[in-house]
Amino acid sequence: MPSTLVHVAIGGLVATALLGGRFSSRAVAVGLLAAAVPDLDSFLVFIDGGHRSALHTFLFPALLTVGLYWDTRRAEGSRLRERFGPEAGYVVAVGIVSLVAGGIFPDLFTNGVNVFWPLHDQFYTLRGELLLSDQRGVVQTFVDLSPEEPARTTENTRYKTGADPDPWQQTEEPVEQVFPVVQAGWQLMLVLVSATIVGFRTVQDRRSR
Repeated sequence: MPSTLVHVAIGGLVATALLGGRFSSRAVAVGLLAAAVPDLDSFLVFIDGGHRSALHTFLFPALLTVGLYWDTRRAEGSRLRERFGPEAGYVVAVGIVSLVAGGIFPDLFTNGVNVFWPLHDQFYTLRGELLLSDQRGVVQTFVDLSPEEPARTTENTRYKTGADPDPWQQTEEPVEQVFPVVQAGWQLMLVLVSATIVGFRTVQDRRSR
C-alpha cells in the first residue's frame, strides 16, 4: 500500500499544479500536510476498523468543503481571509483537493477505502485494467457490478500499520512495527519527481520575492 510519503508526494504535485501564480512555500505546505491527514487514522486503534475509515471517508472532505463554503459566504466576512489573507480560501480549497487526490485516492485504487463511513460501512477498491485487444476489443475490469461476498466492513477488515501491526491480536509475541517509506520503484520515482518539482517552484518563488 502507498506510504504516507507517497501520499504527500502526490499532494505536492496536485497543490503545485493548482496553485499556479498563487504558489508559495506556505501555500504548498497546506497541500502537503493535507495529503498526509487521512493516514492519521492509523493511530485511531481504539476504533474497530478505524484505519481507512475514520479519515478516509469522502464525508470528511465533504464536511471541510461545506465549512469552507460557509466561511467564504459569511455576510460579516471570511475569517480565513481576515486571518491569513485574501488567497486563504483558495489555498484551503486546494488543500482539500490534495487531501482527496493525494490522501484518499491512492488507497482507494490499491487496497480499499471505507468511502461512506459511518453512513455506510463497506470498503471499496477501484483496481483493474483497461486494454485494447485485436480479438476482444476494449477490455476493462475496473467496473464490476457483481456484489462482493462477504462485503468488507469494519467488522471483518483490518489493515496492518506501523501503529497497529497486529490489528487482530493474533499473537502474544512482540510484532515488528514497520512504517513504510517507499515500497516499489514507481513510488520512489514519484517521490523524487514531486520533490524536484515542488523544490524547483519553491526556489523560483523565493527568488521572485
